[in-house]
Amino acid sequence: MTSPVRTADFRFYEELNDHLPPHRRKRPFTVEFEGEPTVGELIAALGVPAAEVDLILVDGESADFERRLTGGERVAVYPIFERFDITPAVSLPGRPLCRKFRKTMRSGFEI
Repeated sequence: MTSPVRTADFRFYEELNDHLPPHRRKRPFTVEFEGEPTVGELIAALGVPAAEVDLILVDGESADFERRLTGGERVAVYPIFERFDITPAVSLPGRPLCRKFRKTMRSGFEI
């Protein structure tokens, strides 16, 4: 028995858009998935390298790559902030992320 198809709305900011196809750049778009994938799995499936992500907001709250999605969420993904210290708002491990988080995200999800 397969899981029902669920959706989440994603929005990527600034240079993270370079990794997306033109029709998904600089605008919200809906991603369909089954089960309860992590935010990190879907970000990787969309082609955005985890090492370039500095902040993830799920429904307006900071989240890490392991946050599971159940459907209906709004996910905002931000690149590394070079001029602002966002440490108090970040749930991702290590600072700065680009030096600390080198794990390659492998995903079985196709977007």
